[in-house]
Amino acid sequence: MTAYAEVIGDPIRQSKSPVIHGFWIEQIGLDADYRAAHVTGDGLAAYLQERREDPEWRGCNVTMPHKQAIMPLLDRLEPLARRVGAVNTVVRAADGKLVGRNTDVAGFLEPLAEGLGHRHYFRMARILGTGGAARAIVAGLAKEGFTLVLAGRNPDKARALLNEIDPAGDHHVAPLDHFAGPSDFAFDDREGCCDLVINASPLGMRGQPPLAFDWSHAPPGSIAYDIVTDPVDTPFLSGARAAGFATIDGLAMLIGQAAAAFTHFFGVAPPRGDDAALRERLGA
Repeated sequence: MTAYAEVIGDPIRQSKSPVIHGFWIEQIGLDADYRAAHVTGDGLAAYLQERREDPEWRGCNVTMPHKQAIMPLLDRLEPLARRVGAVNTVVRAADGKLVGRNTDVAGFLEPLAEGLGHRHYFRMARILGTGGAARAIVAGLAKEGFTLVLAGRNPDKARALLNEIDPAGDHHVAPLDHFAGPSDFAFDDREGCCDLVINASPLGMRGQPPLAFDWSHAPPGSIAYDIVTDPVDTPFLSGARAAGFATIDGLAMLIGQAAAAFTHFFGVAPPRGDDAALRERLGA
């Protein structure tokens, strides 16, 4: 019998997780499998009960819309998942209990790790969007000492999210359309600072309108980070490059969070030397 993990969601056909984990399983030559399972909200409890009884099941990744709904169905939550208020990885522990984890935070921070290893005079991030992905981003950046500006269609929702995840932080909110038009704000010399502009919304995803963001709102030297993965090169990122900013695409976070989950599932770190080939496969 073959050990396996899987990704669950509703819908699930769009998930890139089977390609990512399958690539690593192939690279290692691991006797394991990774699958996708369509699980509805009504079927979530029954799915977990069935998998509890399968000795080959190692766990699952959780995508929308189950990241919060699955939490009360688990036996334990790691502290980070509890703080974020979302689970994207369920692992069967040695005692057979189902543990909810959050690897989205690690995945988001991974491509920023080298830069965050340096000392900065000041760190600020403008986060655009207040959905589930924003929760992990807020938690990760608050822990790294960032002052956050969280922008959403509903500023009250943005404030509630900040108060829930980092109530002691000196953070700010803004309406999303505040960033749509040009700004004449005169930024000071940003040397020694770390500035991020992050699209944490689905805007710019295939089938969605683009995110309206005027790059006059970004301080010099900012890094633009878009978590959207389809398409990989979004209008947000192309606009950032045209304005002279460095960019990080959504595959960086997707692969990073998958790597952390893979280690939990199979007890071995995935090979990362062929990330370029993995990206090519994801784009095929």
